[in-house]
Amino acid sequence: MLQATARQQAETQEAPLVARITDDPVEIRQALELRYRVFAEGMGASLPTAGEGIDKDHFDDTCLHLIVKDVINDAVVGYSRILTNELAQKTGGFYSATEFDLSHIVQPGKRYMEIGRTCVDPDFRSGAVIGLLWSGIAQFMAANNIDYLMGCASISLNEGYARAVAIVNHLRDKYFTDASMRAEPKHHMPRIEVEQDGKSLIPPLLKAYLRIGVKVCGEPCLDKDFNVVDALILLARDDINQRYLRHFAKTEG
Repeated sequence: MLQATARQQAETQEAPLVARITDDPVEIRQALELRYRVFAEGMGASLPTAGEGIDKDHFDDTCLHLIVKDVINDAVVGYSRILTNELAQKTGGFYSATEFDLSHIVQPGKRYMEIGRTCVDPDFRSGAVIGLLWSGIAQFMAANNIDYLMGCASISLNEGYARAVAIVNHLRDKYFTDASMRAEPKHHMPRIEVEQDGKSLIPPLLKAYLRIGVKVCGEPCLDKDFNVVDALILLARDDINQRYLRHFAKTEG
């Protein structure tokens, strides 16, 4: 179902793009290499698996791997990994719990899917790949009766803290959750005074998340290894902006 729908949504793109969850070792390796190029080479992350040219941690042996593939060139050009409640039990918890206190976020009896390591090949950042990833995520939520989507959205520190602070200031004003649904970060970002308007500085992936309807669960977590600050995002299935999701998948490529 996921693959067929993704094919239909990619018909208007110049390159045939297919979104699917894969267990193919070759495709997973391509995805880990894409993550390395984006996070290590592009954002300056310090990775323990850098010597292998991949980004990999213990969550990758258990999670589901959602890819967008350029069929003609046999290349993975978009990626997000998925952890559900059941899979998180096998890994010792959600990845987000390594950065945030989730006690006010994860509710008993609710089903969650966590997305992480979401990235797009620099040559495919016109919007089509992000649209296909989001279509796949939305389909997964519906098919698996997921109540909430959550995950860490990264803001690069390549240009220092001022840009990140400006972005977070904008998020705080417009997109933070209610105070009862906040997650305390384990490592706070330094607070400095800035005059920049963060609205125009929001990274494309985070901007897409916000347009789909996600909220940000409070202050971000500083991740020095990845040279980023991570904002914890949360989205109830019923709050997905379906109109924008359709528009995003069909017209932004």
